[in-house]
Amino acid sequence: MPSNKEHPVRGSTTGRPLMAALDLLGRRWTLRIMWELRGGPLGARALRQRCSQMSSSVLYMRLRDLREAELVRQREDGDYELTEHGRLLGRAIEPLDQWARRWSSGRSPDE
Repeated sequence: MPSNKEHPVRGSTTGRPLMAALDLLGRRWTLRIMWELRGGPLGARALRQRCSQMSSSVLYMRLRDLREAELVRQREDGDYELTEHGRLLGRAIEPLDQWARRWSSGRSPDE
């Protein structure tokens, strides 16, 4: 992946990697696609079904974004799967998921 100094980063006027990552992950359906791929490879049809029948044009746009970011790859059989970077991102998000569950339930962070 080219360095941010070579190419402007969408969603970040500073070119900071965190801002670029937040922009990518904030796009509609991006995290959902990654969530669905956490259990293993899926084809486009299965992804659409699991993602509430999102339009195929949006699905392919997000898959392209994720492939360009090297978070998802397309296998020879046509299915999509998380790359090592994608799996690492999933592990990095786990603490945020735990926080969000507590926050949404109204529990104190000390509980």
